Amino acid sequence: MMKNKRGQVIVISGPSGVGKGTIVKEIMYSDPNLAFSVSATTRAPRVGEIDGRHYHFISREQFNDMINSGDMLEYAEYGGTLYGTPQKSVEKELDDGRDVILEIDTQGAFQIIKKFPDAVSIFILPPSLDELKKRLCDRGTENENSVKIRFGAAERELSLADKFKYLVVNDKLEDAIFDVQCIIRASRLQKTNRSEILEKYNISNKDKRSE
Repeated sequence: MMKNKRGQVIVISGPSGVGKGTIVKEIMYSDPNLAFSVSATTRAPRVGEIDGRHYHFISREQFNDMINSGDMLEYAEYGGTLYGTPQKSVEKELDDGRDVILEIDTQGAFQIIKKFPDAVSIFILPPSLDELKKRLCDRGTENENSVKIRFGAAERELSLADKFKYLVVNDKLEDAIFDVQCIIRASRLQKTNRSEILEKYNISNKDKRSE
C-alpha cells in the first residue's frame, strides 16, 4: 500500500513592491493543493489583521522559546520586531501531502533552502529598477525616506537573484502568475515527486543510463 506523498516546500522571494503577495494570492486561489505558511511576529496586530490568518501574533518571550526549542524554521529581526516561520505547521501540511508556500525575504529564504535543499525557490523580479521605484511610490503608503530605504534594500536583494532555481519577471501580472503556476506544476512532475508512478511500474528512483 502506497503512503501519502509528502508535499514540497515552495519559496517565493523578491524585493518589496515587486508583487509577490498578489502573485501568491492568485495561485493560492486556483490551487487547492497549496498551503500558505503563516509567519509569526512579535509586533501588535494592525487594523483589520486577524491572528492566525495574517500572522501569528505572539510575545517576544514566546518567540524566543520557539527559537530555543527549534520550532522556527527561519527568523529575523527588523526594527526591533521579530518575524519567523513556525516549523510544526509547515511540517504538518507537508506530511498531509500539501505543497507549502513561504513568501519571505531573501534572508529567510536562504535559511529555508539550507534546511530544505530540494525546495522550489522562485525569485520575482521587476521589469526594471525604474519600474520598481515607481511601484513603491505609487503605493502611497511610504514617505520619501521610506521609499529610499526600501529601494536600497531591493537593490541588495536583486543582487542575490542568481541563488534561486527559478527567476520570474513580473512585467505583466497575468504572465507572472502563469509562469509561477507552470514552475509548480513542473516541479510536481519531477521523478522525486512521482513515487506512486515509480512504484506502479516497479521502477527504482535512481538515475540510470540507457543500455
